[in-house]
Amino acid sequence: MKNKIEISFWEKTKLFLIGKGRNLKDDNIFHRMTLIAFFAWIGLGSDGLSSSCYGPEESYRALGGYHHLTVFVAIAIVLTIFIISTSYSQIIKLFPSGGGGYRVATKLLSPNLGMISGCSLIVDYILTIAISIASGTDALFSFLPPQYHYLKIFVTVSGIVVLILLNLRGIKESVFSLMPIFIIFVLSHIFLITYSLFSHVNEMGTVIHGSILELHQARKSLGMFGVMALIMRSYSMGAGTYTGLEAVSNSVPILKEPRVKTGLVTMRYMAFSLAITVLGLFIAYSLFEVQPSATKTLNAVLLENFTSQWSSGIATVFILITLISEAALLFVAAQTGFLDGPRVIASMASDNWFPRKFAVLSDRLVTSNGIVFMGIMAIIMLLLTGGAVNILIVLYSINVFVTFALSQAGMVRHWWLERKTIKSWKSKLMINFIGLSLTLFILIMVVTIKFKEGGWVTILITSALVFLVTRIKKHYNYAGKLIGRFNTKVFGQVDEILSTERHTISKSFSFDTERETAAVCVSGYNGLGIDTFFRITERFNEFKNIIFIEVGMVDAANFRGEEELERLENQVKSDLDKYQKLAEHFGYFSECYHSIGTDIADEVKELSKKVMNKYINTTFFVGQFILPKSTALQRSLHNQTQYAIQNRLSHKGFIMVMIPIRFYEHL
Repeated sequence: MKNKIEISFWEKTKLFLIGKGRNLKDDNIFHRMTLIAFFAWIGLGSDGLSSSCYGPEESYRALGGYHHLTVFVAIAIVLTIFIISTSYSQIIKLFPSGGGGYRVATKLLSPNLGMISGCSLIVDYILTIAISIASGTDALFSFLPPQYHYLKIFVTVSGIVVLILLNLRGIKESVFSLMPIFIIFVLSHIFLITYSLFSHVNEMGTVIHGSILELHQARKSLGMFGVMALIMRSYSMGAGTYTGLEAVSNSVPILKEPRVKTGLVTMRYMAFSLAITVLGLFIAYSLFEVQPSATKTLNAVLLENFTSQWSSGIATVFILITLISEAALLFVAAQTGFLDGPRVIASMASDNWFPRKFAVLSDRLVTSNGIVFMGIMAIIMLLLTGGAVNILIVLYSINVFVTFALSQAGMVRHWWLERKTIKSWKSKLMINFIGLSLTLFILIMVVTIKFKEGGWVTILITSALVFLVTRIKKHYNYAGKLIGRFNTKVFGQVDEILSTERHTISKSFSFDTERETAAVCVSGYNGLGIDTFFRITERFNEFKNIIFIEVGMVDAANFRGEEELERLENQVKSDLDKYQKLAEHFGYFSECYHSIGTDIADEVKELSKKVMNKYINTTFFVGQFILPKSTALQRSLHNQTQYAIQNRLSHKGFIMVMIPIRFYEHL
């Protein structure tokens, strides 16, 4: 009878909540995880569509009593949607492996400007999660008596926890589970807008005439400059409408092949759905002469006017379905923050702006550290503000325009520098230049209007994050400099050994699995692995076999397709081949074991079992860098993989020796 494998309570809980780990060797792994345009539209477009619940209302209220001027604002907003989406379509083409504001600014402007763009995006996505959940909770609790409102903060926090768990299960799973909400919202709003237009088709001329008449009246009372200022302020206050348009360029790696084509189709879905919804709502506001209410959202007032001639039962059901779908979509909109926020963090971690552990993938092949980080930060933001939407909305929609402006500036610079090699550079540059002008104008207006209202808090938080990641980068640069010096020194020693006969060792050991064996865990062909090998051969005379074990780390940077994984595996084989030749040069029998995976310690554990099955007298070794003046905070920036390997092997009863290699300021 086979012994049953005991599973701990934690493992059972993890399996129930998050699911079984994915298999990297599955030929269909990328097919199973990536999204077609329709599902990408649901996962990424919900942020943009949900902004129609508050973006148009902000613009409408900013007009004061001149509500017929809505037509001019609506046209300007719709044009801006298409300009921004077109400019981001160019980014998708230029960065087929995933661009986004961080990557574009880093590559086309400078790493520091890219870092600022990335930090701005991260704060914006945290606020996206917070405000979406808080707004959705407010909408749901508007149907409940006031005595239950003390539960709002509990519901908002619970909503974020649920989304964290959904995203830890996987991108596709989270999108599928939220799809019904998205579909109900789209269908109910298509009916609302279509019915409004067709039932008032004879009044369209009156609306246009009223807008022109009100424009003349406003010009007499406010002056032409005053009218322009009023329209521009209204246009700027609707800035939240555009948030989410950048999401596709950040998430190209999760799209189905061909990714660029899928990304462009997704962008068109997002742009047209958002433009139609926003324009339709603005026109409906005018047709039904909606007046802002202090106790209801503008869409709620619109729905009451819209159904005023219906029977009370049908009207109530339709209003409830539409408002609940809006509230639920606001919950879904938080998904954009969970999809793109961790991806931006992972990209920055790969470039050493964030701790490298944020680029690590879980066994479900998602950046779990980033997902949990985004969720916790959003919860903290909600607790600090008490989940008050009026406070969160002031903090919102500033940072995304920092990224918009930097991305457009980078593209303008790119087209100008490449003008001699690209025939259609003028039209491409013009699109991004217009995008730059609009987004920069909106950024200045939003900061000016919202700064004293609390916008300074967003700038302060972003500045604090910029300071933090700068310190992290400084530490990694310092460690990288020491490692670089050490590698140069060790490679110099290896070259000298291999080029001189006097270092060649005459002894040569034949294959014998019962002899003492040293299994060296390495991570690339580098100074650490080579020096560890040298120390073993110098200090331990009993070893006759030298086994090298290496695991290729599959992280967010290289988990982009089968070719990337194949390239990683080939690199691992190449590294091990160099180690094997080095060992054989010293007369040792040598063999190599390798794999690729998301958890190096777990993979080493599996490989160690294969080694022990073949070489019964094996001692495992791993080198460990010791940095000078290393603080606990600095040590936390490193993955501590060696200790994880030691823990896994000790549980198997295997002997493992950790060889410390201390760095000094001057080698």
